[in-house]
Amino acid sequence: MKIAVVGTGYVGLVTGTCFSETGNTVTCVDIDQKKIDKLNSGQITIYEPGLEKIFLRNQKEGRLFFTNSLEEAVKDAAIVFLALPTPPGEDGSADLKYILGVSADLGRLLKPSDYKVIVDKSTVPVGTAEKVKTAILQNATEDISKAFDVVSNPEFLREGVAVDDFMKPDRVVIGTGSERATKVMNDLYAPFVRQGNPIIFMDEKSAELTKYAANSFLAVKITFMNEIAQLCEKLGADVDMVRRGIGSDERIGKRFLFPGIGYGGSCFPKDVQALAKSSTEVNYEFKILDAVMDVNEKQKLHLIPKISQYFGGDLRGKHFTLWGLAFKPNTDDIREAPALYIIDALVAAGATITAFDPEAMPNVKVLLGDKIRFAENQYDALQDADALVIATEWNEFRTPDFDRITKSLKNKVIFDGRNLFDLEHVQKLGFHYESVGRRAINN
Repeated sequence: MKIAVVGTGYVGLVTGTCFSETGNTVTCVDIDQKKIDKLNSGQITIYEPGLEKIFLRNQKEGRLFFTNSLEEAVKDAAIVFLALPTPPGEDGSADLKYILGVSADLGRLLKPSDYKVIVDKSTVPVGTAEKVKTAILQNATEDISKAFDVVSNPEFLREGVAVDDFMKPDRVVIGTGSERATKVMNDLYAPFVRQGNPIIFMDEKSAELTKYAANSFLAVKITFMNEIAQLCEKLGADVDMVRRGIGSDERIGKRFLFPGIGYGGSCFPKDVQALAKSSTEVNYEFKILDAVMDVNEKQKLHLIPKISQYFGGDLRGKHFTLWGLAFKPNTDDIREAPALYIIDALVAAGATITAFDPEAMPNVKVLLGDKIRFAENQYDALQDADALVIATEWNEFRTPDFDRITKSLKNKVIFDGRNLFDLEHVQKLGFHYESVGRRAINN
């Protein structure tokens, strides 16, 4: 099958590459010529484990192409995926200008005799499929009303494991009322669900809402656990024990119950905000989501009062090591990353920072310039720091060389926003150690 993917961002590049892996011929289109040149030369433009290998293989096999010409990309395609950004507007609503702009262009390109399925892959508000259809028809130069169907097919990719999520999905959600589009989409996804995971067909509006509902519910779980962690600190309970106790209940499940310094990234903050905005537009007050957003903003700075209290309320002249800049491990994505909030707070208090992250430092350098310093590795970052602050749970941070930490830091002090270390272990090593929802180790 020939497929066009409009947009080569995170979702578009993963989508196009993974579809080519099952034998489809995929052409990805983007208006950024520099990005297209890089991709055509074999340079992948995002960090995602496992993606580069199949990207290069399918380029070599002649199944994966990149162009800046929308007309070239969609000319022979049976399916056109719209994987375009939907950034939040000032009021929190998703901005559809990119999707509707491309939809208008498609209206001028589609032909009455050449049926295509137009697929919303981006995360979009309820009713977007109708808007896409309208934009296509309003800009058509011929009667193309029977030449296309608009389908909603939300993505459920987790950054860091997106290739596995795409190739072996828990479920595929497809919103369409068209039998013809149903057949096309079922054939497309059949190779990905051979183990029996479902392709769930529904109406377009339900599919659009499913994506927002899924991400918002996960954000609720994370935030609930962060509130439990706050309570644990006040009551003297251990959040790890509470997590294990409730996570073993199959009605609750073990996942997304790890407390920390809040969620970030490109999906949860934007999607929770957009769903809350959509609710207000139909005069419904989604109180849970309002609380989630409020708690999460505060949680990102959960370590700051602990740090300030330890140093007597005065951080001027203090120097900190920061391990982790990405919003989560196995990605270079820094959008809404808690580390950025921590940096702003410490610098505003008069402190200096040396940071290390395995992948995200180039992005932070572009954003912050010389506001902080960067190290070549996690241990170089420790030199002469007053304390270590951990903001991202990269695997290499989980079992560090504590002797090297001790020799490099001025003080044996760690503030851990991801609860990486065992309390008994760091106590035996003589560290002052504070985490989230667990007792402080005071040495």
